[in-house]
Amino acid sequence: MPKAGIIYNDQKPIAGRIAIELKEQFTEKGWDICITTGIGGILGYSTPQSPVCHTPIEGLTPPGFDSSMKFVIVLGGDGTVLAASRQVAPCGIPMLAINTGHMGFLTEAYVNQLPQVVEQVLTSNYSIEERAMLTVKVFRQQSVLWEALCLNEMVLHREPLTSMCHFEIGIGNHATVDIAADGIIVSTPTGSTAYSLSAGGPVVTPGVAALQLVPICPHSLASRALVFPDSEPVNIYPVNTTQLVMTVDGNGGCYVLPEDCVTIEKSDYSARFIRLQSPEFFRILREKLGWGLPHIAKPTSVEIP
Repeated sequence: MPKAGIIYNDQKPIAGRIAIELKEQFTEKGWDICITTGIGGILGYSTPQSPVCHTPIEGLTPPGFDSSMKFVIVLGGDGTVLAASRQVAPCGIPMLAINTGHMGFLTEAYVNQLPQVVEQVLTSNYSIEERAMLTVKVFRQQSVLWEALCLNEMVLHREPLTSMCHFEIGIGNHATVDIAADGIIVSTPTGSTAYSLSAGGPVVTPGVAALQLVPICPHSLASRALVFPDSEPVNIYPVNTTQLVMTVDGNGGCYVLPEDCVTIEKSDYSARFIRLQSPEFFRILREKLGWGLPHIAKPTSVEIP
């Protein structure tokens, strides 16, 4: 009996309704279906009263979800996809993301396309695109305080974000650099169109084996975005007298003290996306972000006598 999973955003009634309908539809066709919400992929926030909020990376996989699954259908927006990626990446399960949210930059299809989508996946008429993920860890006295898988970006900043922070950053075997800024972003190519883009970082196409370091409002004209190979790990040491806050993919975080070290490296796990048509990144940039749209009026050629 083939096996698949469904992960949905339980804050959206339409996603919950469609999840039940899909489970019934696949069950009638002889599939074993496991269903859960994306809440299990939410990392949670530590607090000053409870600074340790450590769940091992492999501990987020929902019960019943394993490598025998053909795929997982994700119903929600980009936040649900980010959460689901942490739930299923350790098992290598491909995700088919259906947009029931707003932007849907990471989703593959819309709800009104479900009949055709279901037909395609049942006949295995699709390809799989691998997206690099990061392993983010916070060390305190050689012990792992907090860790998470990251598909978009890691952000380290002061809380509240109102004053300058200082960082010592080591990339691979290169000399340590000092950066003064409101915060630091370390982004994957997938995350280059998210917070990193808003902070002035470049767009990096998904197939590029690179990461980028983007200072947030740096206090120097020389501190600009840096793109480097994803084979080089990053170590960040906060040079501050007060604690900082780290967030991963915008939905979970950990307090970072002056004596802590944040390490970031390419993960052994990757997010695997089901593609129903050939991936065309520039088309997505154009449709979702308006990149490369033609001018309304173009100059006409003028013949010179």
